[in-house]
Amino acid sequence: MGSQNKGGLLSGGLYEGTRVSKCVFYRVRMGVPPFLLTPLQPDLVHSDMSKEALTLADMPGPSLPGFIYDLFCRKGMSRLHELQLEGKAKYGPMWKASFGPILTVHVAEPTLIEQVLRQEGQHPIRSDLSSWKDYRLSRGHAYGLLTAEGEEWQSIRSMLAKHMLRPKEVEAYGDTLNSVVTDLIGRLEHQRGQSDRKVVADVAHEFYKFGLEGISSVLFESRIGCLQVTVPRETEEFIQAINTMFVMTLVTMAIPKWLQCVIRKPWTKFCQSWDSMFAFAKKHIDQRMKEIEDKLSRGETIEGKYLTYFLSKENLSMKSIYGNITELLLAGVDTVSTLSWSLYELSRHPEVQSRLYQEIQEVLQGRALPSAADVGRMPLMKAVVKEVLRLYPVIPGNARVVADKDILVGGYVIPKKTLITLCHYATSRDPEVFPEPDSFQPERWLTRDESRHPYASIPFGFGKRSCIGRRIAELEVYLALARILCRFEVKPDTEGCVVRPMTRTLLVPDRQIDLQFTDR
Repeated sequence: MGSQNKGGLLSGGLYEGTRVSKCVFYRVRMGVPPFLLTPLQPDLVHSDMSKEALTLADMPGPSLPGFIYDLFCRKGMSRLHELQLEGKAKYGPMWKASFGPILTVHVAEPTLIEQVLRQEGQHPIRSDLSSWKDYRLSRGHAYGLLTAEGEEWQSIRSMLAKHMLRPKEVEAYGDTLNSVVTDLIGRLEHQRGQSDRKVVADVAHEFYKFGLEGISSVLFESRIGCLQVTVPRETEEFIQAINTMFVMTLVTMAIPKWLQCVIRKPWTKFCQSWDSMFAFAKKHIDQRMKEIEDKLSRGETIEGKYLTYFLSKENLSMKSIYGNITELLLAGVDTVSTLSWSLYELSRHPEVQSRLYQEIQEVLQGRALPSAADVGRMPLMKAVVKEVLRLYPVIPGNARVVADKDILVGGYVIPKKTLITLCHYATSRDPEVFPEPDSFQPERWLTRDESRHPYASIPFGFGKRSCIGRRIAELEVYLALARILCRFEVKPDTEGCVVRPMTRTLLVPDRQIDLQFTDR
């Protein structure tokens, strides 16, 4: 990763070394109340709670009937990201709402998001994910990194971080990922050959397959045929299971548990999706572990870098390996949605695409395969991906639960165990922070803006609970973009056809993205 974006999110820095003076400057500029300007100190927070602090009863928010109307009559389940913007405009930077049986405090101001995250404690809880946990309990599955909490989560996180967050370790996956990108280029060649206009239909679906092939190569160091002309049926079923599971996650969390006995279909579909995903992962894990055992029995040395083998050496039970690998497969498929949005925006901004192509050519100097080191010398590439993640964060809102103490945020006492939604979509589209927030302007990331709050756009999260696969995901997207643009000029299929995001737990295109891939 390049040094020119040292404090930037996509360099992996996550602004953890941000100076207090910078944050204070931003708070003054944004007109934040003076009592919020002092850096938070744990011993002062609790003493302030008894003085001027407000309670949840004082916090504004929609009535329960109003929120239900938004969700079910105004298609709010697919517009949760837009409801962030509407909520902030109507109620201010903090408001409360009930999502089914769950009371949620929404925070849509970078300064206040910082306050939450700096009080999250040693073992941060992202959110309850109650339906995910209920499924695992009902089937006897182990929790993985996404569902575990406390000491169990910390142990898993530390294990995986050694292989997924250290730059040198991630760079070692470069050859493996480049091999997958080679197959992706071949797949795009084949798909565009089916159209007289060289159009690849539904590129997001193609990149889902690429994402699954990529994360599988990292986890198993083996290929599963996602990018072949005829894709294995189990692969298509796995991808469909992920889509269904994310849709049903929102539905099952909105329905109280006592009502699920009456409205059974969402829970049944949710469980069937997870069953398919666990079965897919178990098949490939068992196959790979048998290959390892056979080699060891013959006295052969196990070489290569794949996470299933590393986890097996950490004395984890097979049950725990199944749980973790299943969740990592799930995460690996969906992070490459950034690739779809990147090509969509570049197709609509040919001048940016041309400049990026020139940057790639200058760095590669005629070489066909870029490396992780090459990416570090492509500032526009990083700026393009940063801007895409600002406009289309993979997850439009993150969450935190502080389980062991009340915290003070924005003058309100938030009781412990309250679900706090961090409205990243709203902050990343805030015109006070990002002028012309709905426009694609990668150049805004090419210079360091000291007035921009570091928590305004954090699509990979922050701190201990940040996305553990972000470095691998970034490298995968960078390598794919560089090689696709070296081979093709990408154009919209239909001029003026606007694709908007919608919420399916993750942020996804609201319609098919069709792009024209013409020869360079």
